[in-house]
Amino acid sequence: MAAFLKEIDKFYGTKEKNRQGEDLETFLEHYDPHKYETPSCTTDAVIFSKTGKLLDVNQLKVLLVRRSNHPNIGFWALPGGFAEMRENLEDTARRELEEETGVKGFPMEQFAVYGDYDRDPRTRVITTAYLSLVEENDVTVQAGDDAADAAWCSVDLQRKESHPGVLERNIWELRITNEEKKLDTCAEVEEIRREGLIRERKYRVLSGGKIAVDHAAILVQALCLLRERLAE
Repeated sequence: MAAFLKEIDKFYGTKEKNRQGEDLETFLEHYDPHKYETPSCTTDAVIFSKTGKLLDVNQLKVLLVRRSNHPNIGFWALPGGFAEMRENLEDTARRELEEETGVKGFPMEQFAVYGDYDRDPRTRVITTAYLSLVEENDVTVQAGDDAADAAWCSVDLQRKESHPGVLERNIWELRITNEEKKLDTCAEVEEIRREGLIRERKYRVLSGGKIAVDHAAILVQALCLLRERLAE
């Protein structure tokens, strides 16, 4: 089959042949991309809004969409979707955000990857999470694509339990509300963290409420990140 890329000059290496006597062109011609099972890749965007000076993360609102299709139909989720084969991940995040909410043109930071094999019932799906912070009055939100609705939702993050140690364990309660949409739901997320030169962070949903899949964990991680930065 033809090479995935048209331009392959930077992949020649030393231009040696491999053990099968193949040069790069021959190797690519015979390569079977279906030899190994491959996961699907998605992006999810955590878009927070603020009004005026930000002093605490509980002043923020988060942009959520209500899912119109399975899985988790009717639940609220972060805007996101599947990456196309010839699309960079940041471009996917921006495209899906615009398609589902109409929001575009803001800086976005990649901050996490969620790849547990059991996070989606359709297939193995690995998602890359992006973060942005905007002024609420600068953004007009409208639902589109496979979103039944889209709205700014208030967040309230409280630490319920803290267990210090080499591996610190925290239990966070995240409340998401929107009076107009009659949304009032709570999720519990476990945070495992290790400090030091090499740092570990793991966030896991204990109970998700009406927040789709593991998006409560992604949201809590984003809020913890901003809380740490505000304290610097």
